[in-house]
Parts: sequence; structure tokens; C-alpha cells
Amino acid sequence: MRARLPHAILFHGPAGIGKADFIESFAQALLCERVQPDGRACSSCASCGWFLQHNHPDYRRVRPEALEDEAPDEEGEGEKKAKASKTPSKEIKIEQIRSLADFMNISTHRQGLRVVVLYPAEALNMPASNALLKTLEEPPPGTVFLLASNGLDRLLPTILSRCRKFALPMPDHAAALAWLAGQGVQDADSWLREEGGAPLAALAQSQGGSREELDTLLQFLARPSVEGALRQAEKLAKGALAPLVAWQQRWLYDLLAMKLAGSLRYYPRYQKELAALAAKVHTANLLRAIKSTNERRAVADHPLSSKLFIEDMLLDYTACCSPA
Repeated sequence: MRARLPHAILFHGPAGIGKADFIESFAQALLCERVQPDGRACSSCASCGWFLQHNHPDYRRVRPEALEDEAPDEEGEGEKKAKASKTPSKEIKIEQIRSLADFMNISTHRQGLRVVVLYPAEALNMPASNALLKTLEEPPPGTVFLLASNGLDRLLPTILSRCRKFALPMPDHAAALAWLAGQGVQDADSWLREEGGAPLAALAQSQGGSREELDTLLQFLARPSVEGALRQAEKLAKGALAPLVAWQQRWLYDLLAMKLAGSLRYYPRYQKELAALAAKVHTANLLRAIKSTNERRAVADHPLSSKLFIEDMLLDYTACCSPA
């Protein structure tokens, strides 16, 4: 496709499979001055040297502040201290899109392409989405946008319509296990299953020390009770909420699969407990619990009270599992 490259390419697939690394490698290959026969960058030319040092003049990366290793250093010392006390934004803001204007309106430094990498695309807030849409409607010549998304349903249809879309698949279980083993991950099979087969997510969780929180939640889900919900909410309120909701979502999907088909995907080590719950839970209650958990996932990053959020989630699950 190099001869007639689209101005915007959107790669989509499950979280944790390496889409961000892929599009950054793709960007390096597009800027490389001695591209290899297989299409990969040479990693030895001047352009690759600049790229690997994160200062290529024809490359820009746009992502939320929360994903950056360091805050931007354009501010003064006082502004830096004020910003240090704030939680880094998980959104891509309109200022980040507008800042691309000067970059796209000057000639390239190496007489090649300009490349903009943006991920995750669903982190674009509405003003930023509209600003990006305007750019994609009138793309500057010689500029390629490479976007990555974990879910196309969270993007504006108008943005989707202006991108060439490519799906990146989940690696098969054996290949992902082999890769995790090469990274030195202990109990790789459990981590991989608990993250839905996504190897990078499994690696991050294994390194993040979050198994204690996960086990606390799973032990409650295996034996739900009102007293347990109130007690565990106190313990779990200190951590991030989004992973808790995701873990409960997977548990509920396993519970539904066990009830309808006798199979499991995420938590085979809890097969006995899931089978016991599946025997007594009503399918309609289970479907309602899944719907409620999906709705909670959308607001997990902005709760009014973490403890009350978790209490409500666990009590709702307890009611779902109570015999009619």
C-alpha cells in the first residue's frame, strides 16, 4: 500500500494485544530511509536514529497525559508544581489536536511523510473528536494518521468513515503463553485467561501486584453475602475501580457460560464455585447483573464515592445470586 497510502488508518482489536507498539513500529517504518524488504524499518539510518530517540521532526504522538512518562515541560516551574498535584488526564484533549496544526502546515524535514500516531482513539473527548474530524475531512498532503482503538463502538461514526480500518487479531493461546514464558511470568496460564487472552494485559497485571485485589474480589464473588459485600468494599475501595468492574464482568460471563454451556473462559480455577452458583442463579437475574455491570464500567473512572460504588456493585451481585 505504500504507493497509495491512505491518509488515515485505524487499527482496532482487543486491549492488551500490542496495537500501540504495532502502530509506532509502523510509523518508524514509514519514516525509515532504508526500508527492509519485509517492510520493517532498518533501525540504523538517520531517520530511525531520531525516531528511536523520540525526537524525529516529522513524527508526532498523541495520547492521554496518563500514558505519558513525563509531563510536558513547556510550563514554568510554578505551573509544573500546580499540575503535579492534579491527576493526569485519561482523555485526549482538543489542545493536543490543535497543537498539530503548525506541525502539519510546514514542509517535512526529510522530504518524506509526516506521521501522526494517536491512541487510544476512544480517549478523544468530544471537542477533540470534532477537531480531529475536521483535519481528517481536509487532510494535509503527505501526512498519515495511524490510530489504534480498543472498541470501534466508542468512536464517532464520522471518524470511522474517514479511516481505512484494519482488525488486529488476538494471538492464539499457545503463542501468547510462549511469549509470557519468555518474559519470565509465573503462572502465565492463569494470568492470560484472567485477561481474556491478551498477553500484554496479562504481563502488566502480573507485574502490577494486583493479584491480591483480584483474589479478594473473586473469593467474595464465589461466596456472596450482604455482610461480605460491605466488608470487602472497605478493602477494595483503596484501589482503581475500572479493573474491579472488568474482573466482575468476566466472572459474570463465566457464570453465564457455565449455566448455559458448562464451559469457562476466564476463571477455570474457580470451576467448582461457578458451577455451584450457576445451578441456583436465575438466568434473567444474571442478564440484569451483566447489564448493570456494563453500565458501571462506563462511569468507573468518575465515581462520587469509591466505597459506595463498590458496595452497590457487590450488593447488586449478591441479590442476583440469591435464590428466588
